[in-house]
Amino acid sequence: MNKFNKSYIFGISMVSAMGGLLFGYDWVVIGGAKPFYERFFDIASSANLQAWAMSSALIGCVVGAVVSGVISDKFGRKWPLLLSAFLFTIASFGTGFVSSYTLFIVFRMIGGVGIGLASALSPMYIAEVAPSHLRGRFVSLNQMTIVIGILAAQLINLLIADKVPVGA
Repeated sequence: MNKFNKSYIFGISMVSAMGGLLFGYDWVVIGGAKPFYERFFDIASSANLQAWAMSSALIGCVVGAVVSGVISDKFGRKWPLLLSAFLFTIASFGTGFVSSYTLFIVFRMIGGVGIGLASALSPMYIAEVAPSHLRGRFVSLNQMTIVIGILAAQLINLLIADKVPVGA
């Protein structure tokens, strides 16, 4: 019988599942930021620009999901997951520091690529490292972290909902 270090496997599975957490968080948090970036980029009167700001990350998601298979076949699962984490980091800082609407959209798309990669690769990596008799439990961690990310984003959105200063 093979012996497995369940603590180690759980640890690396949870680190991999952080892709799911960021996926859920990034997907939902933009809704709470809407009043702020609408005023900041002066797009409150343009439904088209508002919609593009909300949905632009989905373009990146499609790209990330489409290339995830090819990238993971060539480089394995670990390095593309690290690339996803890097893209999340770049997108987070980028969307927070830019002063142009166009660059905001570019960084939203970069974050979307990270989401697309993570959504495909995190459960795949977990399935590969988990022993077969525990695979379902460990892979479900990724789904749980997606839901936790969505919940966290909604809680943050609730906390910032009424804090847009008058005349901002």
